[in-house]
Amino acid sequence: MSLLDTLGTRCRIADPQHLAIFRGLLTVALFTLIGKLMSAAKEMAVAYRYGLAAEVDAYQFVYNLVSWPLGIWASVLAAVLVPLVARMRVSSPQAIPRFRAELAGFTLVLGVALALLGWLVIGALLRFDRSGLPAHSAQLAATALPGLILMLPLGLLVALLSTWLLAAQRHVNTLLECVPTLCITAAVLLFAGGSISPLVWGTIAGCACHLLTLLAPLSTRRELETPVFTRDSAQWQWFWQGFGIMLAGQALMSFTVIIDQFYAVGLGTGALAMLGYANRVLSLILGLAAIAVSRATLPVFSQVSADANGQVYRVAVSWARLMFAGGVAVMLLSYLAAPWVIRLLFERGQFDATDTAQVAEVLRYGLPQLPFYFASMVLVSYALSQRRYGLIAWSGVIGCGGKVLGNLVLVPHLGVNGIALATMAVYGLNALFFWLALRRRSLPRRPAPCL
Repeated sequence: MSLLDTLGTRCRIADPQHLAIFRGLLTVALFTLIGKLMSAAKEMAVAYRYGLAAEVDAYQFVYNLVSWPLGIWASVLAAVLVPLVARMRVSSPQAIPRFRAELAGFTLVLGVALALLGWLVIGALLRFDRSGLPAHSAQLAATALPGLILMLPLGLLVALLSTWLLAAQRHVNTLLECVPTLCITAAVLLFAGGSISPLVWGTIAGCACHLLTLLAPLSTRRELETPVFTRDSAQWQWFWQGFGIMLAGQALMSFTVIIDQFYAVGLGTGALAMLGYANRVLSLILGLAAIAVSRATLPVFSQVSADANGQVYRVAVSWARLMFAGGVAVMLLSYLAAPWVIRLLFERGQFDATDTAQVAEVLRYGLPQLPFYFASMVLVSYALSQRRYGLIAWSGVIGCGGKVLGNLVLVPHLGVNGIALATMAVYGLNALFFWLALRRRSLPRRPAPCL
């Protein structure tokens, strides 16, 4: 009997939810691996063409600012919509098409509004020299802004369609996430010359192609409605109930990326690029394990509306412990392999051996976050399935505060390495917070002894 068969048998005997998670984990992990390999190829192409040049700093600056609301929207949608749809499929399945059409209309309006707002705000930062970028990098960023701002309406729609597929426990959306990276890679390799344009238009083409590939599976299953610009569905009250709290928590948590960006910009040309390359490698590791687990567990946990006896909580804790142990092992292996990985991925063209040593060091300082991140993803999924949105909001406050404090203490002494190391405070504090908060409220109280 193979190792996978043995694990599957054990999961089936222990609890049916373990088996459902195990199956989802294998599927999502496979798709995530393919996507992350494509991402690695993209980073190799960018490093070959640009190295640590000002074009990378400028692109990263605008891309991170534009991606911030997209990341919030995707996280909030997954957190609120997946449990809501799970309940709708049981209580009122006939209401799903109308709600889906109205949510698509709302997303279109929101995307256009955010694009206009982002163009004004980021443009003002660059125009009035408030970005912190050197003059040449700021000029390149201003050139990239009109194109990259199109990511907002396209990206919001991509996140919405991906979440509908996730709610149906169809994990093909994870595989399709490699489409934008393929487009960027092709643009960077096909159009030489060192300008920022291949990065910009490769990104926009990738977003558009990603949207088209998501439309196909939904259309095939007749789960694609024409957008409606009203909000008459009764499900909106349940959607807004969790949306506001989740929005606040995710905005604060994801704001740590913006904080890091402005700290890195103040450290001189190349610092933001170094942090970006290191974070790309970290995202390969994080995505392969943590994203796979969170996407596999949330639909399973969401099928149980209540957890009176604490059984689902015990399943969640078992997986959180397993992921923490796995995170420690991955951290140690990655520390040893960091220079080799950076050399393999990036050291060619404009990216030389000195750049490899600097990025590998940043990567090593970022690795201690892995065990805490892996474990917290499982606990977050359980909290979301139980509609404990208040915990998510508080985790954003704790994470953002931990990041600011960590940067204040570490950056003056360690520079860009301090930015990477400070991320451990974000996920370490959050893992502890979720473990304590969920343990206190999820386990049934023992009855008082009879006298």
